Amino acid sequence: MKKRESGFTLIELLIVIAIIGILAAIAIPNLLNAVQRGKQKRSMSDMRAMATAVEAYAVDNNLYPTAACTASAFTNGTYAQITTASFTALSPTYIGTVPFNDGWANGFFYAVKLNGNDYAIRSEGRDKTASAVVCGTTTDFNMDIIYSDGTFVQWPEGTQN
Repeated sequence: MKKRESGFTLIELLIVIAIIGILAAIAIPNLLNAVQRGKQKRSMSDMRAMATAVEAYAVDNNLYPTAACTASAFTNGTYAQITTASFTALSPTYIGTVPFNDGWANGFFYAVKLNGNDYAIRSEGRDKTASAVVCGTTTDFNMDIIYSDGTFVQWPEGTQN
């Protein structure tokens, strides 16, 4: 009498590997998209926290704070990167720790108008370069996220690519 060996055949193993490959091909792009979406949401949350601190400061001082080297930056559309020297008047009274970087580890940028009554906070997105402002929703992870005077001027919405 022949003893039957237990185990999997080569065909069964190849089918299992093919199924795992198909599932991975479906899941990995969705996972990568979710990671990028999380970085966007973190950036937006940090921008809101900074804006709340900036606005609380403005209530007490009747003008928005200037960050290092940004007094005239807003007028010509350029921003200065937030550094450890920025917003020394905000911390710790208005915000515990000022977030310096967005979700992609790029620095946030801040500008205030010369009159001290308007401000903007900018994240350059995944590609680390300033993109043209489109005002409204974006569907590209590389597009900038801009928060100005209490609201998002440019923000991600919908399916991103």
